[in-house]
Amino acid sequence: MIKIFEEISLKGAGISHGFLSRKGGKSKGIYKGLNVGLGSNDDRNLVLANRGIIAEYLNIPVKKLYTLYQVHSSKVITITNKTPFDDKTKADGMVTNVRGQVLSILTADCSPVLLADIKNGVIGAAHAGWKGALAGILKNTISAMEKIGASRQNIRAAIGPSIAKDSYEVGPEFRDNFLNSNPSYGIFFTPNDGQRFQFNLVGFNESMLRKEKIESVKNLNLDTYALEDDFYSFRRTTHRGEADYGRQISIILLN
Repeated sequence: MIKIFEEISLKGAGISHGFLSRKGGKSKGIYKGLNVGLGSNDDRNLVLANRGIIAEYLNIPVKKLYTLYQVHSSKVITITNKTPFDDKTKADGMVTNVRGQVLSILTADCSPVLLADIKNGVIGAAHAGWKGALAGILKNTISAMEKIGASRQNIRAAIGPSIAKDSYEVGPEFRDNFLNSNPSYGIFFTPNDGQRFQFNLVGFNESMLRKEKIESVKNLNLDTYALEDDFYSFRRTTHRGEADYGRQISIILLN
């Protein structure tokens, strides 16, 4: 049975969305559940079957479940009626004003950020890990939405399941990436033992959205690392010495 965490802040006429858990799929072993990551080493047929389950649940053709080859960049693409599905398209954000099109983000600790201008019928989705967030993926997604008819003052955003600050310990070299960009970013790092820090990825992403004048920002406060039954986590897999990991999906649809 598919399990979806919904954020009511984006519910409105003509727009649906959801943050799906790992539950309800056909994958086995370390991928157990609804793994939709074509980039994982899971059996590709099972991954495609999992995507089919989602498409059936949404009552859409599976080709409308658009995903990207996410590379932790600031690149955003615009989906039109003529945009073919190609899971090798390298980008980390997408926007559309095409009805019936589903925008999908895959994650396993990074933040999935879903955005919608309900009034003007424009939606966006971004994969906001630390690299993409620092590089400006959220700013670029919002700008791309504006180019196809969105008004910044109408955009609402929801930040889905992500690794939480308490689960995200980093070293000084990681923190330096942020301080070298902007010394004020130090507020997102809480000192831990020795030279280690706890990084607040969700807080940073929320700050980037508010910097872009997005006033309605909701956070589900779901920790992918801690909630093993519900979510895949790259960091949890790494700590366990496992060979690979699955990816969950977050979706937004312009009906």
